[in-house]
Amino acid sequence: MIDETVEEIQEMQTHSSSVIAVNATRALEELLDREFATVEEYTRSLERNGTVLRRANPSHASLQTAVREVVDDVSDADLDTVEEAKQYTQEKIDTVISRVESGKRLAAENAVEHLEDGATLLTHDYSSTVLEAIEQAVEAGKSFDVYITEARPRYIGRKTARSLAEIDAVETTLITDSAHGVYLEECDRVVVGMDCIVDDTLYNRVGTFPIAATASQLDVPMTVLGSASKIVSEGFVFENEFRTGSEVMPEPADGFAVENPAYDATPVSLLESAITDEGRHEF
Repeated sequence: MIDETVEEIQEMQTHSSSVIAVNATRALEELLDREFATVEEYTRSLERNGTVLRRANPSHASLQTAVREVVDDVSDADLDTVEEAKQYTQEKIDTVISRVESGKRLAAENAVEHLEDGATLLTHDYSSTVLEAIEQAVEAGKSFDVYITEARPRYIGRKTARSLAEIDAVETTLITDSAHGVYLEECDRVVVGMDCIVDDTLYNRVGTFPIAATASQLDVPMTVLGSASKIVSEGFVFENEFRTGSEVMPEPADGFAVENPAYDATPVSLLESAITDEGRHEF
């Protein structure tokens, strides 16, 4: 399960950072079915596999925080037997996952009142929190027109478009990333998820920065949604991921390089607000 989860994270088979954090943390349960002679042997294995999972994507603050919390708490606990260590690990896994999932849910709930009925929205990439917020707003009787950028080169925005297209009260339109400047003039708000906010910078799927800059120029407010655990001020250094150039251009590059960063950095000064499980914060 750990190897499969690492591969899934590296291949971006799961696109929501909160889901990635849950999957990575849950993968540690594989160790509960293995045999260990001592508590020390068990905790060494837990630390080693936790490191493997965290290295699968160093840029995900929620993944890093969730896995590290389980590993550190178990390693620091004074446990007498392997069975006690396993039981404590399971308790920590359940606690961390519950907090991640409830954080996402509460952030979506808090966003509903700020999504005005009949508004035209633009979103980028794929965020399970944004989807849940729109779904809850629709359940509350609201309707929306939503533009979704494709999020090239992996076209992750298409997954968002397919999900929103199934909601009767949402008129869904998929656009290319570079077309956001054309359609933002029609929008009342930009709503995106967040990988993390570190100090005064939002790190999110590449393409977020130009959308934020254009929205600021056009006076379209931009809101980011996510768990408060994704806002970190210390103990985490964001590391961008540079993916294979074949995602951008499958044929060989003859005489030129191809760069494919997964994330970009957006100054929070370009944002209007962040909505988390702890409430709404204006920048």
